[in-house]
Amino acid sequence: MLSRNLSKLVKYSLYGGVTVGSAVVALKYHDADYNSFAIVRLTRTACTAVDIGRTYKSMLYSKEWDKSSNEYLEVKSQAHQIGAEKLLKLCIANKGVYIKVGQHVGALDYLLPNEYVKTMRILHKDAPRNTVEELYEVIKEDLKKDPKELFEEFDLEPLGTASLAQVHRAKLKDGPEVAVKVQHHFVRKNTKIDLKWMEFIIKTMSRVFPEFQMQWLVEETKKNIAKELDFLQEGRNAEMVAELFKNYSWLKVPKIFWEYSTERVLVMEYVMGGQVNDVNYIDKHNISRSDLCTKLGDLYSHMIFVTGFVHSDPHPGNILVKKDPTDKDVTVFLLDHGLYAQLTEKFRYHYSKLWLSIIARDKDQIREHAEALGIQKDLYGLFACMVTGRPWDVIMKGIDKTKPSLTEKSTFQNELPNFLHHVTQCLEHVDRQALLVLKTNDLIRSIEYALGMQERMCGFMVMTKCCTKSIYQHEFKKATSLARKQFLNTKYVWSLFVLYIYGLYLSLRTKFNIYS
Repeated sequence: MLSRNLSKLVKYSLYGGVTVGSAVVALKYHDADYNSFAIVRLTRTACTAVDIGRTYKSMLYSKEWDKSSNEYLEVKSQAHQIGAEKLLKLCIANKGVYIKVGQHVGALDYLLPNEYVKTMRILHKDAPRNTVEELYEVIKEDLKKDPKELFEEFDLEPLGTASLAQVHRAKLKDGPEVAVKVQHHFVRKNTKIDLKWMEFIIKTMSRVFPEFQMQWLVEETKKNIAKELDFLQEGRNAEMVAELFKNYSWLKVPKIFWEYSTERVLVMEYVMGGQVNDVNYIDKHNISRSDLCTKLGDLYSHMIFVTGFVHSDPHPGNILVKKDPTDKDVTVFLLDHGLYAQLTEKFRYHYSKLWLSIIARDKDQIREHAEALGIQKDLYGLFACMVTGRPWDVIMKGIDKTKPSLTEKSTFQNELPNFLHHVTQCLEHVDRQALLVLKTNDLIRSIEYALGMQERMCGFMVMTKCCTKSIYQHEFKKATSLARKQFLNTKYVWSLFVLYIYGLYLSLRTKFNIYS
């Protein structure tokens, strides 16, 4: 009784303190300053955590449920939706890191409750924006010049807004059109405290709803946020990926104007095109959907399996496509290079082996390489489903023998929440490098489904070739004898020949719609 009353006292004291304190601050400062105060942001976070906890407690834990019943599933979905909307409201109000974490949630299409994913996805398109005056202040501070001295034109409407910055089209004095990326002025001073309190709200949610284990997400954000706040590093990443893929004539990375760039301001070549999942734009400009999907599969497979230098914020807004009437080939623009991961050789080896084991339907090998990536023995099958985005029975039939379909995708997404606790176990224990790869897999799948190309499995062959190459490079590097190296060379060439023949078979099977 005493504990319950004390809990109520703390809760209502919290609400009262927030109300009085916020009112005093609001009277003294305008809205932008008001929202930047730690007390306002922290108490808003605490109140949201309490509200979400109360929602789950009242809806799901106030009585005993038959957890297999339709009534329970419906109420659970409603609780998820209410919790997701409260979390979205918090992210929009507090901005910055909160938006970043919300965007991560919105990108995990197959791995989190659908209500959270769909609700948070709005943050990819409609992140809160700053005024041009606020951006000008950052530019003045960093470049030591008035923006009017630097730019002949500067569009008031942003090309895009994100969690940490927003981008505007501009024209340099006596120079070309450029895209100017300016960091939100409030981000740096709030980052550390925001991460601590975002961690608090996620821990609170995990206590009241044990299936909601998202600590790994905060840990990843903590690890990466410093890199994303340095726009000079973003410029270096852009130049590195341009160099790595310079032989890809269809891939373009915007040029960096270093003399106008700082840690908080990045000036880049201005490029135009349609978003990669904009079907109307793609069809209007006679862009081959299957060719586009194949190119993207090629690019990201080489990043993951071969170079190990992987674009870490894969979502459709960061990939533009363009094809003029006189062009023979589509041009793909890769944008936003703020965060890259350098995958280790060991990770790439085991992940490549895992993929080939899945293709071969070898349970023992799937288990072995899943364990090498940190997955518990009894969860290897679920992890294989998470990696491929396909049900276990389809994996056992052969993912190359059964066409993905909208029905299969719907079934997969509907069934996965029933295993949410095990999914979060996988995410908590898996090698952290795999989290990025899972996001990338989801990107490619979502684009294929948006373009209606899922049945073509456009990237399947190139991904298999990249897995084979990654394994060959790793084993060749470890080989100590000339005979062993020669054997590996012969094995690799033979594997490529077999894949070539198999690729012809798949092409004929697709052409004549022959599936088992």
